[in-house]
Amino acid sequence: MKRSTFLGKSAVAAAGLFITRDLFKNTQGPIYGHNGMTFQLNTKWGVLNADKNPVNDCHEMIQDLKGRILLLTNETKNNIIIYNKSGKLIDSWGTEFPGAHGLTVQHTGKEDFLFITDTNRHQVFKTTLDGKILMTIDPPQDLPAYQKKEAFVPTETTVLPNGDFYIADGYGAQHILHYDEKGVLKNAFGGRGEGDAYFDNAHGICVDNRKGNPTLLITDRTRNAFKRFSLDGKLLEIIHIPGACVCRPVIKGDYLYAAVLRSPNLDAEGSGFVTILDKENKVVSNLGGSAPIYENGKLLPLFQTEKILFHPHDVCVDEEGSIYVAQWASGKVYPYKFTRV
Repeated sequence: MKRSTFLGKSAVAAAGLFITRDLFKNTQGPIYGHNGMTFQLNTKWGVLNADKNPVNDCHEMIQDLKGRILLLTNETKNNIIIYNKSGKLIDSWGTEFPGAHGLTVQHTGKEDFLFITDTNRHQVFKTTLDGKILMTIDPPQDLPAYQKKEAFVPTETTVLPNGDFYIADGYGAQHILHYDEKGVLKNAFGGRGEGDAYFDNAHGICVDNRKGNPTLLITDRTRNAFKRFSLDGKLLEIIHIPGACVCRPVIKGDYLYAAVLRSPNLDAEGSGFVTILDKENKVVSNLGGSAPIYENGKLLPLFQTEKILFHPHDVCVDEEGSIYVAQWASGKVYPYKFTRV
C-alpha cells in the first residue's frame, strides 16, 4: 500500500475510533456509531443452550406482528429460532432447510407468513409462522437461464401488499423474478452482466415506500451498491457504498440499514460492520466501521475500525430502534443486539 493511502486510511480510522470511544456518556461500555445514530452492543443477547438449540450460520432475522424476533439458521435441528426482545427462547422449529438463507415476513394485517429461500434445495417456500409449508417455488424452467435447477440459487424475497412477491437469485443466474400471489411468474429482469441494469451477486431485495411511490432496492453486493428499480424492472438509481459488500437492505422509518459482510481489498475474513443510510441515500453511521466522509459529494471507501462483528449477514430493526445482527461463518455465534442510546 502506498504511504499516502495508508496515512489517509489511518486518519479516517482514527477519526472513527475517536467518535466511538468518546461517546461513553453514562452507559456501561463503549458506544458505536456516528452522527447521533449511536448504539450499545450486547453480544450475549441471543445465547442459548447449544446442545438443545444449536445454530450454524445465522443468516437472517425478522420481527413478527407479536413483536417476536425470528432467526433463520441453516442448522437443521432448528431452522427457525423464535426469541422475545429480551433474547429469551420462545419456540423453535424446522428440520428441512439445509440451505436456509433468506427470511422475509409478509404482514397481511391479520396474520403473518414467512418466505424462506433454500440455496441447497434450489427452492423458495411460503410458510405459516409455525412452519406449515403453503407454497413451493421451483426453478423457473420456462426461462433459458434455468434449464438446470442448479442455476437457481435464491437468496432473498420481498412481498407487495397485494401478495405479489419478488425473488432475488443472488447466488444463481442473478435474475429478479416477479410472481403473483399464487406463485405464477409474471416478469424477470436483471441477470448476470456488466451493464448497470445487471448484477453480480443480487443478494438482497426489499420494497422501499419512503418517498411515496414504491420501488425495489436490490443489492449488488460484489459491486458495493444498492440499485433502485421500478416494480416492473426498470433501473432508476444506483447507490454506491464503496468499501462495503452490503447484504440485504432493511427499511425502518426513514432509514436504510444493512449488514456489511466484509470490505473488499482488505482482510476478507472478519472485516464486516453495520451501515445506516438516511432517506437521501447518505451514510450517516457505521457500527464497527469508519466514520462516513464525503468529498465533493462522493463517499470515501468505508472499512472496519473495530472487530466487534465478523461476517454480519443481516439486521432486524425493532420499533424501538434496536438492531439485531445475524452473522455468517462466525463460529456459530448467536445473534447480537445493538440498543439505541
